[in-house]
Amino acid sequence: MTIIEFTERFQTEESCKEYFRDVRMQQGVICKKCHCSKHYWLKGKWQFQCSECGFRTTLRSGTVMENSRLSFRKWLLIMLFMTSTKKGFSACEIQRQIGHKRYTTVLDIMHRIRKVMGKRDDMYNLSDMIEFDEGHFETAVPAVVKAKLKRGRGSQRQTNVAVMAESTCLEDINTGKRTKQCRYFKMKVLDNFKSEAVNSVMNSLVNEDAIIFSDNSTSYFDISKYVEMHLVEKSNEQTTKETLKWVHIAISNAKRNFLGVYHKIKRKHLQNYLNEFVYKLNRRFFSSIFERLVVACVYWYTND
Repeated sequence: MTIIEFTERFQTEESCKEYFRDVRMQQGVICKKCHCSKHYWLKGKWQFQCSECGFRTTLRSGTVMENSRLSFRKWLLIMLFMTSTKKGFSACEIQRQIGHKRYTTVLDIMHRIRKVMGKRDDMYNLSDMIEFDEGHFETAVPAVVKAKLKRGRGSQRQTNVAVMAESTCLEDINTGKRTKQCRYFKMKVLDNFKSEAVNSVMNSLVNEDAIIFSDNSTSYFDISKYVEMHLVEKSNEQTTKETLKWVHIAISNAKRNFLGVYHKIKRKHLQNYLNEFVYKLNRRFFSSIFERLVVACVYWYTND
């Protein structure tokens, strides 16, 4: 959805409420008191009423907007800005665009939405042939502390991220040239650099019938226990360009994106920013990311 389409469709606060109500009715409202899923709409109250116990649910209750005083129109505008471009917007820029006074309010809302994006992608596991590697993302550290930290692998200057790309090998029958078509990605912050963290990611995000391609890192020795096959190649320039091509492209694009838009990211928030990047990357060919995000915001908070 473009900015012009948004302004034409959502001209008033009431039109935004009506759209959000329609999405909630399609996804279903669950009563907090008796867990009944049958409700009817009270137009005069702008609330849902349970057909079993009569308990009323407000339009925001049970959604990503719960306990928020920000208008529906600004909420939808933030969702639009977060999905309208590949690179995204910083909280400071969105604050300026929607004309809101408090920066922390906008930042909190964006983190809520990013968590929803992550939960939505966690519904699906990767399968078939998967490229796997680790990316090292530099996170914000106070200047006084930064000078005392060591460099290289295991440094507190950098956060280790497991990166996976679901790629399929294709071969041209006429020329014999091989290429790879990439479908879906996943990026997860690792608690440490040990094999236990990698194994946990494999167990939760990858199907058992998958084939994993990786380099010969000592942290990857147990991967074969969780998948059908684990193929290892020595890490070199050719491996980076061919075997792990899409993983390294995703890592470099994510780093460039974060550096250009957000500059410095705190470690505790890194997963949220990765969620946003991967959510949009996995839906790069979709034409209605905004509408899908609204559904995700209603569905996950209603069914959590």
